Amino acid sequence: MTFPLLPGPSPTRRMLFSSAGKAAAVLAAATLTLSACSTGPATTVADAGSSSNSTAFPVTIDHVYGSTTIEKQPTRVATVSWVNDDVAIALGVVPVGVPRNEWGGNGKGSTPWKDEALEKLGAGFGSAKAPAQYSEADGINFTEIAKLSPDVILAAYSGLTAEDYKKLSEIAPVVAHPDVAYGTSWQDATTIIGKALGKEAEASKLVSDTESTVKDKVARFPQIQGKSFIYGNLEPAKGDGVNVYTANDNRPRFLSEIGMTLAPVVADNSKGSKEFYIPWSAEKANELQSDIFVTWVPDASTTDAIKADPLLGQIPAIKNGALVADSDNTLTLSISASSPLSLPWSLDAFLPQLATAADAVK
Repeated sequence: MTFPLLPGPSPTRRMLFSSAGKAAAVLAAATLTLSACSTGPATTVADAGSSSNSTAFPVTIDHVYGSTTIEKQPTRVATVSWVNDDVAIALGVVPVGVPRNEWGGNGKGSTPWKDEALEKLGAGFGSAKAPAQYSEADGINFTEIAKLSPDVILAAYSGLTAEDYKKLSEIAPVVAHPDVAYGTSWQDATTIIGKALGKEAEASKLVSDTESTVKDKVARFPQIQGKSFIYGNLEPAKGDGVNVYTANDNRPRFLSEIGMTLAPVVADNSKGSKEFYIPWSAEKANELQSDIFVTWVPDASTTDAIKADPLLGQIPAIKNGALVADSDNTLTLSISASSPLSLPWSLDAFLPQLATAADAVK
């Protein structure tokens, strides 16, 4: 499984972004047998068909590895990666199994927005109806997913490899990402998952309601409108230079959706690319022209180190005091792997940071 490091894609932080070697080792170690696939369920879940159906089955969903047909409305849903479980839960479906949030999560291996939504469905972690949790620290947990006997596996936002997809398909029909790994917008993920779960009308309303919530919150900060931005990863101690996210990534996509503009230097240098980030030499950091620069940092001392760095400190937005550098992993997760649950939760903390940076623009 291609596993994206949420804060940034530097080569030394591949636990977040990509590790083909690790994925191959996981795939070799994961031995799926017919007996594993027939193992009984680990938990009980809310009936996925408890609300009104908006989709006639069977349904066929196209994706990067072809298409998947789901013969009848799923009642046992498993998810991989981020976002997919949020969307299912937001649609009123409690999965039988979800990945543990091992980066940016809380003591329950969850998130505040997921906990709140599950509690409303009577399925909070620790309760009888809660989803089972499995680790994805070393890639997809094929064995634990198989034990749950799901009838669909949601991966609309993911980086499934062809081999991942094939192995998961031995367990249940798999809804893979439509095109770019980890490049599915939260709107598209919601639409795709809504179709897979027989809840197209509900998914459409969820997208509309979430966009309305975002619009209302953004309207309180008019100073961010039209500001150019670069969303990247800066860690002076790693010596890895700069990595900047392209328009294929959900972070720049979100900032563009709220009225900001991806800096031309990024747009021009990633034109036609299907990658979600591009590396940039620290020696050319002064060419990264934008009004605002956004990055994740592990702690406040890293922010100071960025500003003091003789190369990174020459990034125009940083020189002008328009750096947004947040060390809250949960907040970073909520934007990086945005969903209809995470975005409303995140904006009250994130938008004021953008506004402060916008106020510093000269």
